[in-house]
Amino acid sequence: MSLIGSQGVVFLLVIALLATCGQNSKARPTFENGLKSMVYLSSKITLHPGSVSNKYYYDIEFPKGHIAVKSFNAEVVDEAGNPVSLQQTYLHHWIASRYYERVGSEDRNYNANPGFDQSDIIMDRNAGICDHVLDQFFGLGAETRKTSTHIPDPYGIEVGNPLEVPSGYEEKWMLNIHTIDTRGVVDALGCTECRCDLYNVTNDKYGQPLDPNYGGGLSCCYDGTQCKVKNGIESVERHLYLKYTVKWVDWSDSIVPVKIFMLDVTDTWQNTGIHDCLVEYDVEQSTTGISANDHTSTRISSVKFPISGDVVYAVGHQHRGGLGSALYRKDGREICLSKPIYGIGNEVGNEAGYVVGMSTCYPKPGSMKIVEGETLTMEFNYSSEKSHTGVMGHFYILVFESSMDSNYLVSW
Repeated sequence: MSLIGSQGVVFLLVIALLATCGQNSKARPTFENGLKSMVYLSSKITLHPGSVSNKYYYDIEFPKGHIAVKSFNAEVVDEAGNPVSLQQTYLHHWIASRYYERVGSEDRNYNANPGFDQSDIIMDRNAGICDHVLDQFFGLGAETRKTSTHIPDPYGIEVGNPLEVPSGYEEKWMLNIHTIDTRGVVDALGCTECRCDLYNVTNDKYGQPLDPNYGGGLSCCYDGTQCKVKNGIESVERHLYLKYTVKWVDWSDSIVPVKIFMLDVTDTWQNTGIHDCLVEYDVEQSTTGISANDHTSTRISSVKFPISGDVVYAVGHQHRGGLGSALYRKDGREICLSKPIYGIGNEVGNEAGYVVGMSTCYPKPGSMKIVEGETLTMEFNYSSEKSHTGVMGHFYILVFESSMDSNYLVSW
């Protein structure tokens, strides 16, 4: 039996304390600049070189009561509580969704697939626009560490309102965490882009054959799949966690509620009239880029916005290779320009070549209004110097719903 050094004992105590905070709803929040704050840990994520974990964790720890969420941040940490590099474990995405569960139903702390259709669960989706996908309240990807999620005063995301809970149900929260272990793989970029040839996958997670033209994406890097590793790599298992921090204030009449909208550049609405969002797409390598000195692939899509209101916050979501995203009003005015922040070093949070953050937009209150039925245009740019599979182009925006002739004023 090996002995654990004093440093190892300290590490074990740290992770035990974090686990207690993350699994014990009686833990007390801290207070910071008028905000309540709590740090939680997800359930354990087990990985080995090249492996993929993409699981749904039900009934996660979340602040109780009628509150206004002011920020939700997350990162992957190891058993000692240390942040984990994207060069070792790629955080493809994490999302947090609210649902209502029938009182007295069977506990479900983990499931490989979401239970959206289970009779005991009612998913509480965000305000749209995509039908049946991208319905999360919070979520980011590899860019999570350097992307601001703070919601300015007097706004907040309202949760825990007992009047909104269906009779016989209780409000709960779920995490979906998608991680890819890239230690010892033959092609880290290919693994993070879920190239099917590297995963040796020909069927999707439901066992259905993939389209022969499908080169990569979520259908090839589902839970339990394995990306190709170099010969001789030892399969060393490791246990990780998603450490997430929620900040909030108790609900009051002084808080202005905002609605969450997810926009997707693959939305088919412009051609079909239906918001069938495909979530991901591929970027082909440019055949004319060298002669034209331009390796930019641009995808543009338009959607009709369902409400009138003021934009409070906006941020784009792009993968590696992204060059920037923009959201425009019908008259061409820019609502938000969100650009990726690339790492330039080897330290955690600054990993060279990886998207480690996205710039965010905070319009001055009342300055950026959208009219119900107005057509908004999204533009997402990716580098086409090389081909990319499974890239994404999403906009997450918060809108305070109001009449365009309203005299309601909001100040900082």
